[in-house]
Amino acid sequence: MPHGYDSSETNVHFMGYHFVWCPKYRTKILTGKIEERLKQLINEKAKTMGCEVISLEVMPDHVHLFIKGNPIITPNQIIGTIKGFTSHELREEFKECRSRIPTLWSRSYFVSTHGHVSEATIRKYIDEQKGM
Repeated sequence: MPHGYDSSETNVHFMGYHFVWCPKYRTKILTGKIEERLKQLINEKAKTMGCEVISLEVMPDHVHLFIKGNPIITPNQIIGTIKGFTSHELREEFKECRSRIPTLWSRSYFVSTHGHVSEATIRKYIDEQKGM
């Protein structure tokens, strides 16, 4: 199996997703203890979903997460689960997450897919299959 890929009984995969999301009204609330706890919670939830956090950066008003997913979980399920879990936990633990904004996260998010190879490499591989 190629380096960095995962496998199950029926597939070999690398499902890399880059997510970006913000607190409601882009409030700059993700600092200090909240930032540290958010990182812990994201890593904890990713592990329970069978995902792996590759890179995580928390800015005061947004979060960047590069995560290796599982092909049986959609990107929407991944981000929905992470946002729901972290909102619940942070709002329980930190008063400022309840008092400053009506809900912790905005409803929207950005997602893009990433893998180990470039689009050009995939196109070349597919084109070369015609000659076999």
